[in-house]
Amino acid sequence: MPFAEKKRFIQSEARRIRNHAAKSRVKTVMKRVTSALEGDDPSAVDTQLRDAMSALHKAGRKGILHPNTAARRIARLSKMVRS
Repeated sequence: MPFAEKKRFIQSEARRIRNHAAKSRVKTVMKRVTSALEGDDPSAVDTQLRDAMSALHKAGRKGILHPNTAARRIARLSKMVRS
């Protein structure tokens, strides 16, 4: 394997791991919002929603998620919290 191919492989593997971690974080914070909705504490729901919005915006900005995907997920979470 030539040097350039090895380098690309190493870079793509590092990006894959980084993207996987970021996507996993997004899924986790979204689950926290839904589980907080089942509880009785409205302040916990607000806190979790803020954390989820932050993580989704960040993922959209960095290209881990498409920006429209991040916006759609934020809208759906917000709608769940309001209703």
